[in-house]
Amino acid sequence: MRHTRELGGDHGPIRPSRRRAAAPGAAARLRVRVAAQFASGAPVLPVVPVLLVSVIVVVGLFGGAGHTWLPLLATGPALAATTSGPGGVLCVGLLAGVLGTLLGVRDGAPGHELAAVLSALAAVTLASGLAGALRGRRERVLAAVRSVAEAAQHALLQPVPAVVGPFQVAVRYSAAAAEARIGGDLYALVPTPYGVRLIVGDVRGKGLPAVGIAALVLGVFREAAYEEPDLLAVVDRIERSLARNLRCDDFVTAVVAGHPEPDRLELVNCGHAPPLLVRGADVVPVEPAFPAPPLGLRALTGETPALQTLPFADGDQLLLYTDGVTEARDRDREFYPLTERLAHHLSEKPVSEEPAHTLTTLHDELLEHVGGRLHDDAALLLLRKPPTPTPAPALEAGGR
Repeated sequence: MRHTRELGGDHGPIRPSRRRAAAPGAAARLRVRVAAQFASGAPVLPVVPVLLVSVIVVVGLFGGAGHTWLPLLATGPALAATTSGPGGVLCVGLLAGVLGTLLGVRDGAPGHELAAVLSALAAVTLASGLAGALRGRRERVLAAVRSVAEAAQHALLQPVPAVVGPFQVAVRYSAAAAEARIGGDLYALVPTPYGVRLIVGDVRGKGLPAVGIAALVLGVFREAAYEEPDLLAVVDRIERSLARNLRCDDFVTAVVAGHPEPDRLELVNCGHAPPLLVRGADVVPVEPAFPAPPLGLRALTGETPALQTLPFADGDQLLLYTDGVTEARDRDREFYPLTERLAHHLSEKPVSEEPAHTLTTLHDELLEHVGGRLHDDAALLLLRKPPTPTPAPALEAGGR
């Protein structure tokens, strides 16, 4: 996936504690030492290359004309370069050289032939050791880049609590650039003096340019959501900021929603996929009454977005998503049927199920639909208003 995300956190380097609650077992200690040696490039004897060298030697001993098998010993250090650092490669090369020498001397191989084979083995070992060192360096650089991307993702897409105001909330996010763990889809949900407000959007394109635009949109939204009493004014603030910073061919589709008072939601849909309203076991797309262009294109069309009011009672749910979900295709080029799959899930599970469980099921089905790898960023945000608990009846005066 691609980096599928429920945002977690890096807790920094693990520091040794002065007091240990329980000593780790021998197996755990061995795994830690081996992992550290692999990371540092220290000599670790790789199992598979050693077995390969041993098999070649055994075949040479019992298969006749053992010196004819000597050139194959070079496959040992070459294979070790894919699994170990330079120290491990040199160990395998040294083992292959010693066993090859003994095998050649035993079978009476001519001196010049044996010297040529051992020279080739030494050259392959040195080249494989260099390749192993470069591979280890690239892995360390990639790990550093991933940690930076993880930190950037935490700053851009802040973790959403399971409960925000009167709502239960769940989020699932998968970036198409799985190695970077970040993409152009965006979401945010914040409590404000004017009720809970949220945004789900999709930046045109992928990669770092899309990430920069997403950061701009989220920054403006988080500021305007606290300051503007009118939801349309929040959208206008985002539009003005994008008009100053976007190129002519860039835009952002988004749904901005607010909960100004009980049992009512406000929606502003700017060219985005319609949210899905779940009421009981029914799933209904909330199509915009007055379609509006995506954010950043208002100057070209002259159209302005309209505010849409939606009744939202206890037990209702609202699913917002990006087109990376609905446009995901399987091997037969069939789109993922989000509405049908959500309705099917609700028909089998209680409607009161927590949003996190519902999104986990949908996200797993989505990955299964595409064969495990998404080709576009995908975000899902499910908002549920749980029923208000009925207060217990008060005891009558004098009752027991």
